[in-house]
Amino acid sequence: MTETTVGIGGAAESTDMVLNIGPQHPSTHGVLRLRLVLDGERVREAEPIVGYMHRGAEKLFEARDYRQIIMLANRHDWLSAFSNELGVVLAVERMLGMEVPERAVWTRTLLAELNRVLNHLMFLGSYPLELGGITPVFHAFHEREELQTVMEEVSGGRMHYMFNRVGGLKEDLPAGWLGRARHAVAQVRSRMDVYDRLVLGNEIFRARTRGVGVLTRETAHAYGVSGPIARASGVDFDLRRDEPYLAYGELQDTLKVVTREDGDCLARFECLLEQTHNALELAEACLDRIAELPPGPINQRLPKVLKAPEGATYAWTENPLGLNGYYLVSKGEKTPYRLKLRSASFNNIQALTELLPGTLVADMVAILGSLFFVVGDIDK
Repeated sequence: MTETTVGIGGAAESTDMVLNIGPQHPSTHGVLRLRLVLDGERVREAEPIVGYMHRGAEKLFEARDYRQIIMLANRHDWLSAFSNELGVVLAVERMLGMEVPERAVWTRTLLAELNRVLNHLMFLGSYPLELGGITPVFHAFHEREELQTVMEEVSGGRMHYMFNRVGGLKEDLPAGWLGRARHAVAQVRSRMDVYDRLVLGNEIFRARTRGVGVLTRETAHAYGVSGPIARASGVDFDLRRDEPYLAYGELQDTLKVVTREDGDCLARFECLLEQTHNALELAEACLDRIAELPPGPINQRLPKVLKAPEGATYAWTENPLGLNGYYLVSKGEKTPYRLKLRSASFNNIQALTELLPGTLVADMVAILGSLFFVVGDIDK
């Protein structure tokens, strides 16, 4: 009688495997790399590795004057270009102690909210797509086209608007534009319920997102998570309400800070959707107010060479994806001595190290998509 030993593979007692998702992979929607340690189908460790898109924008700011840096800042979150410009010009205006005409203040607020809707629509369409639902993305792009048409008419750009200037805006609104913008906003609002029915009403979508990737309030605070992702975890903070800038102080009756307590993928999607509804309401309120304003300037006259006084200042805005901060240091020259960006997506994705361990690989895709990040906003 002979004994037979059947091989069951090497290192059977330890089945850990290191898997790299990205930097170019269908589930990363950008050049982000995730280094996962897997035990079978379950994630044991996760490390987001960034820097593949780094363009050195902060260093380039030091070699561009205050008019030129707007173009650089415009591009780090390519879905929120107008809001990116806005933070830079607000910092420079604060440094100069400059008052901006009322017409520019309300127009900036309007365009910032339209830009917020454009940003959110992209994620409202692409997130279900990552989970296997192709239809919502067609609806999202249809609504985006409605709004991009009016944004392109006013600024000349479809993604990178370059419409902000230190002291106001590039130029006044075209004749008849307010009516066309009002029609576009009304059209989009009338069709927004499609996401409630098509996505939130889908039992497969709810099964893939409810209770998955729960981000606690304490973890959100610890990692500096902000925006709709933090509010989905019960962090009741929105800069537009808590430290108003532009015309938000006069829009408190319309502004609604959307929060959830669950902190899962479904809560993050619900926050994003409800915030889109509110942004459209804010845009309508701005359109009403601009129509009542008397004719007036849209910007301040600036010297040929613009120099900020020596010193430092910090401006921050509630960008579509979260808090963006702009720390500006000047030595009295025509270029910034230093301009440090605090971008929302960079902090938000760090929470993946807490969210992914213990989940299945299939849920990794759902969690990653629910963080609604733009890789350019991580790497700058």
